[in-house]
Amino acid sequence: MIKIINKDLNLRKIAQSGQCFRMNETAEGRFQLIARDRLLYLTALEDGAVFECTEKEYESFWKDYFDLSADYAAYRAAVDPSDAFLTEAAEEGRGIRILRQDPWEMLITFIISQRKNIPAIKACTEALCGRWGVEIEDTGLHSFPVPEALAGASDDDLKHCSLGYRVPYVRDAARMVSEGRIDLEAIAKLDDEELLEALMKVPGVGPKVGNCVSLFAYHRIAAFPIDVWIGRMVDEHYGGRFPVERYEGFAGIMQQYIFYHALQTKNK
Repeated sequence: MIKIINKDLNLRKIAQSGQCFRMNETAEGRFQLIARDRLLYLTALEDGAVFECTEKEYESFWKDYFDLSADYAAYRAAVDPSDAFLTEAAEEGRGIRILRQDPWEMLITFIISQRKNIPAIKACTEALCGRWGVEIEDTGLHSFPVPEALAGASDDDLKHCSLGYRVPYVRDAARMVSEGRIDLEAIAKLDDEELLEALMKVPGVGPKVGNCVSLFAYHRIAAFPIDVWIGRMVDEHYGGRFPVERYEGFAGIMQQYIFYHALQTKNK
């Protein structure tokens, strides 16, 4: 077990932040996370978390996955003190970190995310994993399906995962990746603008989905995805235009604080 003390590591807030759909609180303060073919259990601390893994696993994978080398206190300190809304959002969101997730999984889950709430996205994701993922060490839990598995799925089978109109988008994305028409590893070498352009060549990927994949899979923290909730907050508090230039290079972190704040406000 690895104990990490960090005031900017809050498991519950990360799980609720809309960036990861396979991190769930299974008991008070205890979380289950599936990333690629890895299963991790974590326990929340007041200021940090306990990772139930070996030091080697933590250093080789989970430390980078949770972006634990970055100083999120410095990002929060950069908030314009005259911006009362963002100051409040950043404080409420303290503990959220931008996870470094798998590009293929993020591509599919954010295609699915369009016009769905977080519980529905999670349900669709688990349905895909249960049908086409590989069981992880006899746990009854499954990895995210590989592209070839979804590429070979029938439309009827995909419909049974509650994908609705997204069925052809998921199918075509899987075929593009499995056939090598888009190389998700190779495009990681592109700059931010080129990366977004490459992602938007995939059917069903527009600016919002492309920016989400850029941010949550490729860790392009300058990306600022705008969905319905972010759009409303930007309209209400910034007259329709968020000052991304003030947060050049890390506006995506501000976006997460705003998104989490919007969700919390909605749920109150």
